[in-house]
Amino acid sequence: MPYSAEHKARTRERIVMAARALFNRHGFEPVSIDQIMARAELTRGGFYNHFPSKAALYAEAVGSYVDCNPFALRLAQSRRPPPEAPKLARMLIERYLSDEVLEDSDQHCPLYALPSDVVRAGPEPQRAYTAVLHSMAGVLRRALPDCCPDADTRVQLIVTLCVGSMVLARATHDPALSKAVRATARKQALALLAA
Repeated sequence: MPYSAEHKARTRERIVMAARALFNRHGFEPVSIDQIMARAELTRGGFYNHFPSKAALYAEAVGSYVDCNPFALRLAQSRRPPPEAPKLARMLIERYLSDEVLEDSDQHCPLYALPSDVVRAGPEPQRAYTAVLHSMAGVLRRALPDCCPDADTRVQLIVTLCVGSMVLARATHDPALSKAVRATARKQALALLAA
């Protein structure tokens, strides 16, 4: 008896989530299909029923961050309607630069966790990475009034501050420096959002 469409979708999601966690921790090249399937508690044989290649899975894992990031998950779990755009953007900045997000390697954003890998992985992962970047920028852009003449520049600066500070915070072994870099980025990003 064939599996239902719902079962296939759940299995595919398990594979994507397992892959995301492994790619975030180890990068694209070192992670094998066997490791991904083992983490998803599935056999290797089922992999090709869902993905034509590891690169295709990588692209989907990168793109999945739009819907399964810690910020989106927290909003989805809330029983309240989403806040207005300016508050939502502030929440995104605060959450993105939080200790909790920095410490959870499995949930790291591909914008700061995977940029070098994405460049080497080819066009499909690069398109997924770009979609994540546009998604983050979209949340921030909606927080700025349409009449703001430098809104796009502000959004680019905020994204750069958030992503860049997380790259530095993740790479340093100095906890005080990690906190200071993120605190400075948070202060400047929120100032750009409010000005």
